Amino acid sequence: MSLTTCRVAVVTGASRGAGLGIARALGEKGFRVYVTGRTLNEGDADLPGTIGSAAQAVTDAGGEGVAVRVDHANADEIAALFAQVERESGRLDILVNNATALHDDLVKPGPFWEKSADLVEILDVGLRSSYLAAWHAAPIMVKRGSGLIAFTSSFGSVCYMHGAAYGAQKAGVDKFAADMGVDFRGTGVTALSLWMGPLLTERSARTRAEHPEQYDQIMANAETPEFNGRVILALYQDPNLGDFNGKTVISAEMAEKYGVFEEGGRRPPSWRAMLGDPREAHPAIIA
Repeated sequence: MSLTTCRVAVVTGASRGAGLGIARALGEKGFRVYVTGRTLNEGDADLPGTIGSAAQAVTDAGGEGVAVRVDHANADEIAALFAQVERESGRLDILVNNATALHDDLVKPGPFWEKSADLVEILDVGLRSSYLAAWHAAPIMVKRGSGLIAFTSSFGSVCYMHGAAYGAQKAGVDKFAADMGVDFRGTGVTALSLWMGPLLTERSARTRAEHPEQYDQIMANAETPEFNGRVILALYQDPNLGDFNGKTVISAEMAEKYGVFEEGGRRPPSWRAMLGDPREAHPAIIA
């Protein structure tokens, strides 16, 4: 593989779910997409999907998928990923920080102390790993004077959703976008956080089947991961992208701004009125 003039993206946690759909959407527009995850073989995880099949989906969509096995709890493996991207491609246009650790107890009823303590792993793979990925991506982007770092987040940043660990991770990546945005001023690089709505994924399908009384109505208006990928692409292509630097935005609202629809013409609703508004950072800066 050689240095490329095509646009290059890294989508973390892309074996399945949100990451897979976002990667596929970028592939539709000819991106070389490095897809990361831990699953090499079907059956290694309790949900379908591998990094190899994800990379093939990107290629089938019209781009070039590159599968890279990365345990995002391992700092050395994260560093090696971005060294590979710079060595092979010489550029990085979009980083989608999506990798996270979702425990099966996440949607279990009850207070946090009655759920597994392992839910805290979302702060390692989801918060710490996103910081490290951005840390490695930033110099590549700043050197070229352009780039987008997008954190996948949700309304759980400001409302109670799935408990304290989940909420802290989502609030944390929103704060990453806000504070990294300060550092990116004047560089041409934009950091933002994207609140996705309920998603149609392998995991949510299983959860809906297990708890139909709780999720049937919500999932009727759910978003596909590809929808969110097209929103990220529209943001990236906006000549005024820098206006969103440091912001948290709502995917459904950005879709309305840019004319992005689900297949068939459906547009998922914004859940702002029911679940809350993104936080606005205070303008004070203390170096």
